[in-house]
Amino acid sequence: MRRVFAPGLLAAGLLLGGCTPDARQPVTSGPDVCDTSMRFVNNSSNTVLSLYYSPSSTSGWGPDRLGANVMRPGQTSSVRLANPGNYDFRVVWDNGRSAEVRQVNVCRAARINVTNAGLRVL
Repeated sequence: MRRVFAPGLLAAGLLLGGCTPDARQPVTSGPDVCDTSMRFVNNSSNTVLSLYYSPSSTSGWGPDRLGANVMRPGQTSSVRLANPGNYDFRVVWDNGRSAEVRQVNVCRAARINVTNAGLRVL
């Protein structure tokens, strides 16, 4: 009896909709939508050895997000960040130089260009 009854309740709940939205339906409009995808483009003349990012509310950079990979001039790297909000970004080049940009709202920015002069948010 339990096996028949429980799925019946589940089906009834799905048909009636209840008070909560169906988790399978993606939210595609409204003020709360935030695409946290970021693209990093190395437009500099040096290889990026390390890429770091973390929410602006935390201290420290965390791990190198490129790991064993690098970004040679002209290469790109893409990521979907875990949460909306402000993030800090840092790159380190093969010549030892580094650049940072802070308080980037990832709901408004979609790309960071790495240039010889630093990081440019687009």
